[in-house]
Amino acid sequence: MTQPFHTTPPTAHHHRPFDHDPDRWETERTRALRDGHVRDSTCPAACQPVLVHERTSWGWLAWTVPGDGTPPELPVQIGVLVPGATWTQRLGLRWLLRRPPHRIALAPASTMSLRFATTAVAASALVAAWYALSHGTPIGLVLPAMLLAPLLTEHLPDWLDARAVEHVRSVEGDAACRYLQRLAAQQTELVDAAAGSDCYKLRRSAEVGHRLLWDAADLLQAHTHDTRLVSARLIDHERLMVQLTHQVARTRDRISARPSPGLAAQPRDDEGPLGPLPPGFERATPPAPATAPATSPLKGSRTMPNSQPDKGTRTTDVYLLFAHEPYYPDAGSQEINTSVVAANSLLHPQVRQPDGARIHDRLTQGRTPGEIVPLATLTHELDGGAQWPYVGDWEKVTTDLLRLIRTGACDALSLGLPEIARALVCTGPNNEVRTLNTGLTYGPTERTAVLTEIDRLLACLVAEQDLWPGENLLPPFSH
Repeated sequence: MTQPFHTTPPTAHHHRPFDHDPDRWETERTRALRDGHVRDSTCPAACQPVLVHERTSWGWLAWTVPGDGTPPELPVQIGVLVPGATWTQRLGLRWLLRRPPHRIALAPASTMSLRFATTAVAASALVAAWYALSHGTPIGLVLPAMLLAPLLTEHLPDWLDARAVEHVRSVEGDAACRYLQRLAAQQTELVDAAAGSDCYKLRRSAEVGHRLLWDAADLLQAHTHDTRLVSARLIDHERLMVQLTHQVARTRDRISARPSPGLAAQPRDDEGPLGPLPPGFERATPPAPATAPATSPLKGSRTMPNSQPDKGTRTTDVYLLFAHEPYYPDAGSQEINTSVVAANSLLHPQVRQPDGARIHDRLTQGRTPGEIVPLATLTHELDGGAQWPYVGDWEKVTTDLLRLIRTGACDALSLGLPEIARALVCTGPNNEVRTLNTGLTYGPTERTAVLTEIDRLLACLVAEQDLWPGENLLPPFSH
C-alpha cells in the first residue's frame, strides 16, 4: 500500500529575509532607503526597486524593501548555484550579486548611458595618454591603450556576467518563487544539520538536496510561462525533499539519543552492538567462546586466520568483503558503503588483470568454504600491506568491482554499515578502533560480531541462489 504524501509547512528558514540575523536586515533596509527607492503603492509595474540579496551556501534569495517597513514574506528572485561548485564558480556568484553599477545618461531624454566607472577610466586614460605622449611614447602604442581601457571597463563586466550566469539557475514570479522557497527552506535545514556533524549520511543528504533544488530551479526557469507542464515532476522533487528532511531528522534524533560514555545501555531491537543495523539484520547473539568444531563449520562461519594461508588447497566458495566510496542507488535510499562479492568476480575480464587473478589466488588459498574475507585481512596477511605491490593493485581492482556491481555485471551483497562497523572491517583482525568523541575502544570481539551479522544476511541471500560472479570469467591463476 502506498503511503500518503504529507508535505511539511515551511520552516523558519527564509520565511523572512535574514531570519537568523534581524540586525542584518535593518542594515540592508537602511542602505536601501539611502541609495534607492523602495517598493510601495506608488511604484509602477515596470519600476526597479533596490534589491537585497541574501547569500546562502546553495545560492541566493533577492528581497525587495517594502515602503511600510515590514519585512517581505516572498522573495522576488531565487537563484541556485550548480551542485559541487568550484571556487571560481562561487566567486562568479559573488560577482553576480554585487551592487548594481551607477550609470550616467548621455542625454536627458536618451536611454543610452555609460557606467560611471567607464567615464572615470576614460578621463584617467586621456590624462595618462597626454603624459605618455609628452615623454616621447609612440602614438601607435598610446592611442590603442587609451581607447581599449574604457571599452573594457564598459563591456567586460557584461561578459563576466554572461559567464557566471551559466552556472546558476534563477526563477522569478510569485508562483515559482513560492514553490522554490519551500524547497530552499528544507535545503537549508539539511545544510545546517550537515554543518554541525561529521556523519556522512547527513553530508550526503545535503548534497542530494542541493541537486534536487538545482533540478527544480532548472525546470522552473525553462517553463516560466506555464509551470503546469512540469507540475508532476515538481511534485516528485518536493516529495523527495520532504523524505530527505524526515530522514535527516530521524538521524539527528538517533545521534542525540545515543547514551553518554560510561552509561550501560541495552541496544534496541533495530540496533546491534555497534549502532544501527543495515536493512535485514537481526541483532546478533554474542559470540560463544571458541571451541574446536568436530565437523566442518557451517557456510558463512568466520574465523579470520592470523597467519599466512596454506597455498596447498584452494577454496573457490569464498567471498570478498571490501569498503568503498559511499553512494546512493536511488534518491532517498539508504547509503551503500560496503559490498560482498563472490571470489570468482575477481576473474571478470572487466577487472584489472592480472591483478584480479592474483588477488583471487591469494583470497582462495587455505580458506574455509563459505568464508567472508575482508580486504583488510588480506592486507594483514601481506605483512601489513608491504607485499601488495607483488600481488596487485587492490585499489583499482576494487574500483572495477564496484563498477561491475553498479552496472549489474555481477551480483553483490550491498551494505550500509554504521561508522564503527565499517571501520572495524577496514582494520586487521587484531587491531582496535577508538572513537575520539566517546573514548570507547572496539577490537577483535566487536569485529567478529560485525562479520557474524554480515554472515547472517549473506546466508539468507545465498540459501536460494549463490552470488553470480559474472560472465566470460578468466581462468584462475596457476602456480
